[in-house]
Amino acid sequence: MRQVRIHGRGGQGVVTAAEMLARAGFLAGHEVQAIPSFGSERTGAPVVSYCRFDDAPLRTREPVLAPDVVLVQDPTLLATGGVFAGLAPGGLVIVDTTTSAHEVRAAAGAEDVEATVVTVPATSITLRHLGRPKPAAAMLAAYAASADDVTLEAVEQVFRARFPGAVGEANAAAAQESFAFVRDELTGMSEAETAAASTRED
Repeated sequence: MRQVRIHGRGGQGVVTAAEMLARAGFLAGHEVQAIPSFGSERTGAPVVSYCRFDDAPLRTREPVLAPDVVLVQDPTLLATGGVFAGLAPGGLVIVDTTTSAHEVRAAAGAEDVEATVVTVPATSITLRHLGRPKPAAAMLAAYAASADDVTLEAVEQVFRARFPGAVGEANAAAAQESFAFVRDELTGMSEAETAAASTRED
């Protein structure tokens, strides 16, 4: 089972992101589940939603407390201390930010957490294409670039289906740019790790 937790603020489309991720996972052949979590529903309030994938029927319905993947749509939430909470060892954290993975860890107090941290300027990308700070498509494309649970094509398809016409196409374009950005970032990380390993061996 793969469990995903999505953090953001009201108005950013956090619940929509979980729904779209579940739809993309379904297209990839998984059993899926999307669970919204509503506290204060005012704009700007912290919001969390959840998604699960499995190749067997999903029986559980509780919130995701031990995620394999965490998506963070607002970097100001890093300081709350809850973003990395319960993260499975070797987990993946994707943050919508223009800062580095090192700065993300420092902001969250997670320097020693065993995880891969990926950063992507999802909101900036989305504003260019959509004109609104709704980074869900860009964030899900970043996830597609970082893991094999969903594909970029599935992310594009579900947003085009949910938002037919210009809005769907704008989300698809944002997804494409975000996917390419993260793939380049991961290539750079891999090359840096290879270089560091070679230096240690020398």
